[in-house]
Amino acid sequence: VTTEIVAHSSNVSSLVLGKASGRLLATGGEDCRVNIWAVSKPNCIMSLTGHTSPVECIQFNSSEERVVAGSQSGSLRLWDLEAAKILRTLMGHKASVCSLDFHPMGEYLASGSVDSNIKGHTQAVRCLAFSPDGKWLASASDDSTVKLWDLIAGKMITEFKSHTSAVNVVQFHPNEYLLASGSADRTVKLWDLEKFNMIGSSEGETGVVRSILFNPDGSCLYSGSENTLRVYGWEPDRCFDVVHVGWGKVSDLAISNNQMIAVSSSQNNVSWYVVDLNRVKKSGSVLQGLIQDKLIPAPTSALGTTLRRNYERPTTSCTGQDPEGERRSPSSEDEKEDKESSAEITNPEDYKEIFQPRSAICEFYLHKIRLDHFYTCCFTCPITSSTPVQRVEPTMIAAAPRPVAVVTTSVTSPSRPVVTTTKPKPSTGIILSTRNEPIGLNAGDFLSHALNAKASVMGDEEALAQIRKGHDTMCVMLTSRYKNLDTVRSVWASGDVKTSLDSAVSMNDLSIVVDVLNIINLKPSLWKLDLCTSILTQIEELLQSKYESYVQTGCISLKLILKRFWPLISDTLTAPPSVGVDITREERHRKCKACYKQLKNLSNVVKNRAEQVGRHGSTFKELQLLMAPLY
Repeated sequence: VTTEIVAHSSNVSSLVLGKASGRLLATGGEDCRVNIWAVSKPNCIMSLTGHTSPVECIQFNSSEERVVAGSQSGSLRLWDLEAAKILRTLMGHKASVCSLDFHPMGEYLASGSVDSNIKGHTQAVRCLAFSPDGKWLASASDDSTVKLWDLIAGKMITEFKSHTSAVNVVQFHPNEYLLASGSADRTVKLWDLEKFNMIGSSEGETGVVRSILFNPDGSCLYSGSENTLRVYGWEPDRCFDVVHVGWGKVSDLAISNNQMIAVSSSQNNVSWYVVDLNRVKKSGSVLQGLIQDKLIPAPTSALGTTLRRNYERPTTSCTGQDPEGERRSPSSEDEKEDKESSAEITNPEDYKEIFQPRSAICEFYLHKIRLDHFYTCCFTCPITSSTPVQRVEPTMIAAAPRPVAVVTTSVTSPSRPVVTTTKPKPSTGIILSTRNEPIGLNAGDFLSHALNAKASVMGDEEALAQIRKGHDTMCVMLTSRYKNLDTVRSVWASGDVKTSLDSAVSMNDLSIVVDVLNIINLKPSLWKLDLCTSILTQIEELLQSKYESYVQTGCISLKLILKRFWPLISDTLTAPPSVGVDITREERHRKCKACYKQLKNLSNVVKNRAEQVGRHGSTFKELQLLMAPLY
């Protein structure tokens, strides 16, 4: 699939895709503008101005809420896309900026230039990449080297010199201590970051390697060169597939919904391409790991059998700190530069659709959990006089406005009221997350039960008394839930996701667990092996809940765990015993063993639920496929 647009009034000089969604594109041009686009849509969302020389390099932050652009003159400008305003103007380089990257925590920015200001490089720094834990920085240069820097110690750790021409791109493995680099020497090389040696090198590239990208689960590596996409594995080196795509000199790659999104430019035009990864061979991905071993499957992933350390990812919140709040006192020149910069929204509808909802979600769930939100759930639980009080079903995270509970009574004749009786659903049924009528309220409770023509409708006070039944109990329940969530939120604010989740689990209230899981599922990178050991037992309860929203959250969480950690669990448990004492490895083995046992129990629940008919059955069938090695 190919789409082409006219992106600028002059030549396009830089392109970048948002890696989180794969659906946001930033372009920089010789017209000194930065334009923001939604992939597959022809109209520009926003145009950012302020640079006085061509824009040579652009980068989104991890949440795609901010974008930074470097110019040919060496200046950097940082914009807040949600607020549509300039945040900072930085003047540090003496020549064209040609590489940028945001720290995973979002508080720092690295830039590389033709002036080779990162000490040690003798030529232009073409690419920069922070490690997933934010402790290291990799730099690639025209001098054919890749250097690894320790940001805490402030010094270079090592230098990789195996490339024979300019290195265009570097990327860290999403989980393991592994680094990939692509070069003008037509090779992709992989580097072990524990032993600091090369473990793999590709052969057969027909042109300069311009872009590389690890699969989100880390199972394989994609390489983009002129008109060609290749899929690589390592240990041993192998090429799984070669796809010929007419994208010319590809500039960037991203993955969205199992589709490869690629962009390239020619003069003032930008083209994007979509490759269906379901049709691409990528041996070792979780979805294709159908193993026949009945106990513990043997690893077949592209990662081979070598076990490496996993990054301890930094704890993050939905939004980083506002750089404006911590910016240094600007000089008069900086202030002038900022005033001359602007963010013009050219497509309000797409702007609201892309940038407005996510800030509302984060603000609501992480910064202020209001009691009135939970009060709108009042009529979602059976609380009539004949029904015991139950826990409030949590509202699923969504960008739509909050629901308002409304009770209506319909009378078809002024002389004779018609009483409609709603039978309560059996306790074994599923309570849908969206419905047209409240659960547990009977319209007959608000009318006289006499069915003769002389019967009259009850008075206002009597009707209100019926409505108020259980009100005090509901208020107590919601107040308690609010306090529990506030406790979890205060722990979350300290930056410890696992302790936050453990705190929620200890409260013995599944609604609290669901609320926290919904937040974590918004950003899958927050998942760690430690979280799996804490939450899998709770997920088993969620999958068997009568609340549809609980089941949905449990399924999403289990799917993320399987995709991110099953290869690690499988490889760890099938690996031969280590020689000597390796405490880190033994601890990882213990956690993997515990997860395997819990997943084995869950596989039986999933198998039974997969026999259901309808959308729930299809969801569990998908999970059953992912859990096939456990049966």
